[in-house]
Amino acid sequence: MYALSKTLHPPTTVERSVYCNFFNNSQKNLVTAGVNQIRVYRLVAESKPVEKESHTTETKSAKQKLECVADYELCGNVSSIESISLVGAARDALLLCFEEAKLSLCDYDPDTDDLKTISLHYFEDADLENGCCQRGLHHSEVRVDPEGRCAVMLIYGTHLIVLPFRKESPSDEIDATSCASKSPIMSTYIIDLRTLDERVTNVVDIQFLHGYYEPTVLILYEPLPTWTCRVAVRKDTCSIVAISLNLQDKTHPIIWSHSNLPYDCLRTFPVPKPIGGVIVFAVNSLLYLNQSFPPYGVSLNSLTSFNTEFLLKPQEGVRMSLDCAQAEFIDNDKLVISLKGGELYVLTLVIDSMRAVRSFHLDKAAASVLTTCMCMCGDNYLFLGSRLGNSLLLRYQEKKPEASSSSDASPGEEQRKEKMTLAIGLVGSSDVSKLDDLDELEVYGRDSQAVESEDITQFMFEVCDSIINIGPCGQVEMGEPAFLSEEFSHQEDPDLELVTTSGYGKNGAISILQRQIRPQVVTTFELPGCTDVWTVLGSPDEQQGSDEKLAGSHAFLLLSRADSSMVLETGQEIMELDHSGFCTDAPTVHAANIGNGRYIVQVGPNAIWLLKGVERIQHLALDVSSPVVSCSLADPHVLLLCEDGQLLHLVLSVQGDDPTLSLLTTKLHQKSKVIAINLYRDTSGLFVVASSESEPSATTTTEATETTTPQQQTEEGVDDEDDLLYGDSDISAITSTWQKQESEKEEKKEEEEEEAEGADIQPTYWAVIIRATGNLELYSLPDWQLCFLVKNFATGNKLLIDSMQAADLSASFVAPERSTQEVPFVHEVMLHGFGVNGSQPLLMARVHDELYIYKVFSHVGSKAKGRLQVRFKRRSHGLIIRPRDREEKIPENKKWLRPFTDISGYSGVFICGSYPHWLIMTQRGTLRGHPMAIDGTIPCFTAFHNVNCPKGFLYFSSNEELRICVLPTHLSYDAPWPVRKVPLRCTPHFVVYHPDSKTYSVVSSQQVPCTQLVRVAGDGEKEIEAVQKDDRFVFPIMNKFNIQLFSPVSWEPIPNTRFDLEEWEHVMCIKTINLKSEGTLSGLKGYVVVGTNLNYNEDVSSRGKLTIYDVIDVVPEPGQPLTKNKIKVVYNKEQKGPVTALDGVQGFLVTAIGQKVYIWQLKDNDLAGIAFIDTQIYIHKMEALKNLIIIGDVCKSISVLRYQEDMKVLSLVSKDVRPLAVYGVAYLVDETSLAFIVADKLKNFLVYCYQPDLVQSQGGQRLIRKADINIGSLVNAFFRVKCRVSDPSTSKTDQSLAMKHITYYVTLDGSIGYLLPISESLYRRLYMLQKMLIQQVQQTAGLNPKAYRTCQTEFRQLINIQRNIIDGDLAWKYLALTSHDRAEMAKRIGTTSHQIEDDLLEIDRCTCHF
Repeated sequence: MYALSKTLHPPTTVERSVYCNFFNNSQKNLVTAGVNQIRVYRLVAESKPVEKESHTTETKSAKQKLECVADYELCGNVSSIESISLVGAARDALLLCFEEAKLSLCDYDPDTDDLKTISLHYFEDADLENGCCQRGLHHSEVRVDPEGRCAVMLIYGTHLIVLPFRKESPSDEIDATSCASKSPIMSTYIIDLRTLDERVTNVVDIQFLHGYYEPTVLILYEPLPTWTCRVAVRKDTCSIVAISLNLQDKTHPIIWSHSNLPYDCLRTFPVPKPIGGVIVFAVNSLLYLNQSFPPYGVSLNSLTSFNTEFLLKPQEGVRMSLDCAQAEFIDNDKLVISLKGGELYVLTLVIDSMRAVRSFHLDKAAASVLTTCMCMCGDNYLFLGSRLGNSLLLRYQEKKPEASSSSDASPGEEQRKEKMTLAIGLVGSSDVSKLDDLDELEVYGRDSQAVESEDITQFMFEVCDSIINIGPCGQVEMGEPAFLSEEFSHQEDPDLELVTTSGYGKNGAISILQRQIRPQVVTTFELPGCTDVWTVLGSPDEQQGSDEKLAGSHAFLLLSRADSSMVLETGQEIMELDHSGFCTDAPTVHAANIGNGRYIVQVGPNAIWLLKGVERIQHLALDVSSPVVSCSLADPHVLLLCEDGQLLHLVLSVQGDDPTLSLLTTKLHQKSKVIAINLYRDTSGLFVVASSESEPSATTTTEATETTTPQQQTEEGVDDEDDLLYGDSDISAITSTWQKQESEKEEKKEEEEEEAEGADIQPTYWAVIIRATGNLELYSLPDWQLCFLVKNFATGNKLLIDSMQAADLSASFVAPERSTQEVPFVHEVMLHGFGVNGSQPLLMARVHDELYIYKVFSHVGSKAKGRLQVRFKRRSHGLIIRPRDREEKIPENKKWLRPFTDISGYSGVFICGSYPHWLIMTQRGTLRGHPMAIDGTIPCFTAFHNVNCPKGFLYFSSNEELRICVLPTHLSYDAPWPVRKVPLRCTPHFVVYHPDSKTYSVVSSQQVPCTQLVRVAGDGEKEIEAVQKDDRFVFPIMNKFNIQLFSPVSWEPIPNTRFDLEEWEHVMCIKTINLKSEGTLSGLKGYVVVGTNLNYNEDVSSRGKLTIYDVIDVVPEPGQPLTKNKIKVVYNKEQKGPVTALDGVQGFLVTAIGQKVYIWQLKDNDLAGIAFIDTQIYIHKMEALKNLIIIGDVCKSISVLRYQEDMKVLSLVSKDVRPLAVYGVAYLVDETSLAFIVADKLKNFLVYCYQPDLVQSQGGQRLIRKADINIGSLVNAFFRVKCRVSDPSTSKTDQSLAMKHITYYVTLDGSIGYLLPISESLYRRLYMLQKMLIQQVQQTAGLNPKAYRTCQTEFRQLINIQRNIIDGDLAWKYLALTSHDRAEMAKRIGTTSHQIEDDLLEIDRCTCHF
């Protein structure tokens, strides 16, 4: 059995984040990491700030939004990420840590717009493991010294890897060239923590401390572990140790240690200078430790009274726990804490004159998302990354103090408090030089009454932006879409949508996913013979009296035919115009608005017309030898292309109210025929021409100055700190100097921001020319100066550089000159500005039957005057737009790339053709590609805004039908798949679809405190005892389950259909099962079956319940159409054990109860047992197919059962004898072949087969492992769909694919993928291709795709890895290679590039469901 695994929906979780100078030292970016995805964001002002009313006088700065500017996919899961500023570097580098002990140092390469690997470090060695063979037991973490002197990485929990960074000495004058030639990392060395003076084992956390002369690492560890139930015997087992790293001598003495800390210590947070020390988070307490002062700690609840003897002071007014908490410093003495429930607290360190922390102040500021990571993003912005909900960007502000508190104090008290505050200089930003006598406070300390009366700064938080996350996807269900137009209801393949559970706790939601866009059809016309369509605005005078919502409505619809044109007037009705200034005697090549929408241009084969409304203003006959075949417009420029390659350039000029189109001469060298043209209006500011040779060097000098300034300031800060600690310098002078530097820095920053906001980018105009030789040329308009030239553009090079800069780059990116016979034909080219105000321009081209997409990025290259300072990087998009039939002729001058603006609020480009796609980009900056193959081939498309179709669009179908549609607005299209998230505010566990009633049953739970205990009396009866505790006791949390029906029409809960379960009753499984029934024609009826467990405690034996209910139709209540469905409970009885898994087989119910599997028959609303079998430890997964049943055990892998109805026997067929922690099970169906898929806890997919003829199976008693792959994410849920038999590009169907099933899966990281069985010949071909791609495609961070997909084992086993599964993500990278590289690679493996492309196309077409 061979298969292919591919990811369709990328992971959406955020697990790590860092804020650094990613691109250059002048701007900072947010870098996030989730699974194997790295995304880079920049903070930009909101595009549409809210306009305040005239009577309000408050001035509020615009919110910042996150815009994705780069994303990278790695062949490995990122376990830790940090940034480091290397000596002489123009930007920060990233330290990427991977499991188990890999480390890559990467930074941004401005020449290729990609991540460049600086160094690789590999420490996966058996000697370092030292017998620790259990995989996943220890996670690698990397930490960076605050001064940037070194980094350390903890591996296997016992070894510390030290990476010293090369730093330029202040006394040595080394030029930049000599620094660049040296490696930024000196030789690494390893510290065995078990060999230190104090044996360090069971490391909990490591951090670097601030304010030490040498890099100092603090290690939190637990030498003698304990746990909650043994605190009566062993408590306070945690310790800390600080080691000083002498990087020159490679010595590491212990300079500080502290033992007998609470056993539940979790994390450490170093406190920045000048306070120093470390904050230790324990589950029930909060500690501050400093080498120079006694420890200080507070208890956060009353549990510390008996589980620790550490001296703790009760924190008044607080009852909380810090397990799963995240924190980040927003100031030297302020820490934002996010608890496991999403509450945000601000911790303020209250210190005395000796900088000793004497108390904590906790203030609850807000409630937010359940946080996985936190990161400060500049001034007053905080990023909360989450894998349990949407990641958020928050803005925090100080609350204004109340006026009454200051007015009540006496003048003497105010003066005393001011003097106290100034002496500290930490809580506020006061001037220390105002203080009269510093010694007085140093000797006598601070007044306690004054401290209590101090105002602690309070903050308020507001959400500025969010990053959508559909994970963790615990369960998934297929259903029918509620909205589907009648035109699409007669499809050969079923139209499905996915419904998955998302989030946890208050972030819980239901996510509805659709891979394809399904337009909502308003009306359809039959208009045969039309080849193209355009919509144009009318005269501005006619639109003045219209409604604001309908402003900019399209007034005319132009249709082009083979020998004529049709003009329709669009209002309340669409009517044909008989008499107008439009030309209807000839076909229309192009029609558009010009002059800021005031005029209309209609281009014909031999003439061009200028109109204002229906009135013709100008008719310009074109004196050309061949007809015009293509036109491009960028107001006020018009560029025409004739069939023989001749270009015509026209410009609109308006003098008063008299507009005219004038023809300009084009200064082009007639080297070869022009085959494609495009005009582009640049508003991004990227297209900059070098005016002189001195400008780039001046820019470089400025960057170098900015690079050295922070280092100088840091060194000065260190010297000042040393003086404060050890010297007798004047504090007032130092403080005033520091404040002066800070004020100058802030003033400079404000001036730069004001200049950036005030500077308007002047638009520039450019012409893109493609010649028959495959070359691309960029000309500036209107002077037609050649500013950029790319040779062999049609071959699809990875990087497009100016031909004058080719010598600056290595030959690996620049293709050599080739003959014109090999050059693919370029049908169309377009340079379009995506994003807000066109801030991210993309170059798109249709080359033969492929789509090239290039990203434009700024690059200061050649200093020659008049050359464009940009480069183009090819983006890998994975879209296959060509038809399945290669012999289908593609028209040369047909416009398939159709830009649109404001279709339901979205802008982008629509790709016509046999497999249409939408390309959308919003302010978030990520390009989204959504297919729309539901209506087959679409030859033409245009936006349409009308009173009956607001912000809609229209297109012609393959049946020559004009469809006027709108985009469904209940979905969000700024996501990898169109998605709708329905918030539940509770944890969703299961979702099942009931096909008969077309409703969904959602199982969710609310978290409530457990204040009762269940005990068993002498007679066996259960007694409930209420637990009385003090006010500061933190009660454990229990889940209260319920089942609620939802309607897919509005995704609102159906009233009066909530089914509440008992206390302590947990839903373990739920499915819709067809059981035998005498009341239906088919003999089967769908019921929803629920299995539960009454989970009391370990003293009470576990029991369960089995509930069967039906969703019936009733008469709805008046005004409430959703009340047409009710829940009717058919069966609800307690069982002898917990019901942990269930399914249906041949009309019977199969359940796993305790250690047995039972088969039941539903008859007269009661269950009668038919057969049973004894199983392993704990069955929690079950899947049935015909008379076969797979059961998955939590420890003992899978077993295959068979039910024989005639004999009423349930028997064991075969099983896997090796231990395996099963997470999910499914079937892999390939016509007559059947295999079993298992997902385990190490993120593997294992494929087993039943082959009794093999010797290894011992006569069929053992399942044979046939394939395996690691997908990098945990999988709980599978579902199967038959392969798609129809193709949108043709009317033919392939019924042979109906016997092959696709097994889809969803992961806990928010990704969606599939496993597809393939033939052996296809596997061999793709396997050789995969090996070639591993060797020839450069991988980010130096990772190996083969190692990433290799099956992981918890312990070393005597079994060979099978593989036999193709990595589809790697195989799809073949499409991103150049045409020459693809042909060369295919030749080496003994096939053709057409064959491989056809294979990938076949896989893509048969799996394009949803």
